[in-house]
Amino acid sequence: MNNEQLLDLVKQMTLEEKTAQLLQLTANFYEGTNVEGQITGPMEEMGITEQSVDASGSILGLSGAQAIIDVQQAYMKKSRLGIPLLFMADVVHGFKTIFPIPLAIGCSWDTELAEKSAEIAARESAVSGLHVTFAPMVDLVRDPRWGRVMETTGEDPYLNSLFAAAFVRGYQGDSLKDEPDRLAACVKHFAAYGAAEGGRDYNTVDMSERNLREYYLPAYKAALDAGVEMVMTSFNTVDGIPASGNEKLMRGILRDEWGFDGVLISDWASIREMIAHGAAEDDREAAYRAIRAGVDMEMMTPCYVHHLPELIESGEVDEKLIDEAVLRILQLKEKLGLFDNPLRAADPEREREIVFSKEHRQVSYELATKSAVLLKNDGSVLPLQPDANVALIGPFAQSPDILGWWSCEGVKEDAVKLGTALQERLTGGKVQFAQGSNVHTITAEQIAEALEVASKADLIVLALGEDSEMSGEGGSRTDIRLPAAQLELVKQLKAAGKPIASVIFNGRPLDLHGVIDESDAVLEAWFPGSEGGAAIADVLTGVVNPSARLTMSFPQSVGQIPVYYNHFNTGRPLNPEKTEERYVSKYIDSPNEPLLPFGYGLSYTSFSYGDLEVSSNEMTTEESLSIQVRVTNTGERAGVETVQLYVRDVTGEVVRPMRELKGYVKLALAPGESGTATFTLNEEQLRYHHSDLSYRSDRGEFHILVGANSRDTQKKSFRLV
Repeated sequence: MNNEQLLDLVKQMTLEEKTAQLLQLTANFYEGTNVEGQITGPMEEMGITEQSVDASGSILGLSGAQAIIDVQQAYMKKSRLGIPLLFMADVVHGFKTIFPIPLAIGCSWDTELAEKSAEIAARESAVSGLHVTFAPMVDLVRDPRWGRVMETTGEDPYLNSLFAAAFVRGYQGDSLKDEPDRLAACVKHFAAYGAAEGGRDYNTVDMSERNLREYYLPAYKAALDAGVEMVMTSFNTVDGIPASGNEKLMRGILRDEWGFDGVLISDWASIREMIAHGAAEDDREAAYRAIRAGVDMEMMTPCYVHHLPELIESGEVDEKLIDEAVLRILQLKEKLGLFDNPLRAADPEREREIVFSKEHRQVSYELATKSAVLLKNDGSVLPLQPDANVALIGPFAQSPDILGWWSCEGVKEDAVKLGTALQERLTGGKVQFAQGSNVHTITAEQIAEALEVASKADLIVLALGEDSEMSGEGGSRTDIRLPAAQLELVKQLKAAGKPIASVIFNGRPLDLHGVIDESDAVLEAWFPGSEGGAAIADVLTGVVNPSARLTMSFPQSVGQIPVYYNHFNTGRPLNPEKTEERYVSKYIDSPNEPLLPFGYGLSYTSFSYGDLEVSSNEMTTEESLSIQVRVTNTGERAGVETVQLYVRDVTGEVVRPMRELKGYVKLALAPGESGTATFTLNEEQLRYHHSDLSYRSDRGEFHILVGANSRDTQKKSFRLV
């Protein structure tokens, strides 16, 4: 259908049909669609009629090719105007083939592989009947107490923007109609959900508009620039107004300023939640505020279907707002090709061939190897030697719980376990197992068994972490150390006097005290996905040389939070050489710096940096600077070094961060080989939002900082003239 035909279709719809198109329900509302007149329990609870269900626009959470075919066909038989359903789901980091969590993917600094993971997730989802994924989540996060940090790619707006665009390209491809194995992407959560106070899920967000625009909005904008078809509102308030009813945010910035004309959907029940926020008296007012804000689709509450007709009849809401929303939904259905083929790519036979295929699992494996961050490696503990006699101890030694919270159709039992994979790789050695502890509890018998196994080994590999319920949505924590039972296990095994390599499976940056000092080596595995055990075993044994770099800082303790690399200076900065000074900005019981900085990660080889070279000590608006540094692999293994470029604007109209990431280059170098990382820096990259929200640069001094992470850098200066 062309746009004129879609407009004509809107004109043919009754007001009730139009408001029903704005309603999204879960699959259980559609059970027994072949049973005429049956109103299920969920309908009664929400007060939704069977007629509204029959005319509704989309379904959340149903998957499986045959199930979706059955529901779509039954729905189309009842549809007066032949308008097909949209099927949506949270395909966050894989459908059945689960990739590492997005925070881990971010640590790969590999946007091409991230795009590939989204393409595979789309292929598996589409053949299973889905049309839309509620991904990517691009919320910038500085607080690891928040459980949903696992869904983000980190604390940096530049890097988050690169990944946001990559995920959108992977999900959507070039044409949804011509590529039925792709999905429409839905960027979330608009806006600033990652800044919830106290790291507590769904909590208040309050910040200046300048801060919002400078750090939190860029990744959403990058997703829009990449062509994302949908946007999801966030649960939180922004400037005192819940996002789902925030006209300035949704109509002002998203629609009018950025020109977004795709579908805007509420998060689960967030329109009705305006009542609990204190921003709406009842469902009627919530519907009024949301439709005026430009929210097209209401997820899992009936405010629109119950109250939009009367709001229109009373003249409080112009019916053209409903027509615009319906048209956007119909346009998305047309882009997906659903009017021509309501079943789209759903195909049970192809589903069996494609989903969880060997090819897809191989990409999951590769991404997991590139996402594991080596945090510490004293001596020669890692990589493990082929003839090593290893005691593998800990609650994750043979745990399948390595997929993470948002694992869609992933099955834990399908995940490759670390112990199984490690045993296969140490063909000349031996792997002996002990549980050591559970995730949250430990017994004297478990300790005794662990010590017995450790006594017979050359070294200990400890498999520790959070279970999947400890992060994800609703998984906020005030204590981000490992559970006490696991810390006790580390303490007991440290006393055994054997070298210890700890592997951490988790969904957030942790306070690693009680582990990092007690271990000779620490590998951050995150939740690595379906092939996680194989990938981590290959990193431990040196088949793969770790190359990942942190995209969130690891705090010294929870008391430092938020701690992030691109912070401001203060009027009384701490001089590292005068730590005894009192009246400066510091803690008296902790360093200011994080335990591990943004951009940090080790390798099994070593790299040396030559002198930093900059083409000029002046920049103009017309001429760029060329920046180069020579890097040499000084070790005995091939490895990848991620050379990072940071810039500091020394004096601005508004205070500027101590450093900001502006680019990076990955150099793959053989032993003894040198390579040159070359960057181009121009005036546009120096612009920022001033106090009047204008976006421009300041003349004056800038620092160029280049190195292996945000802390360890070389510096040169130039002036913008």
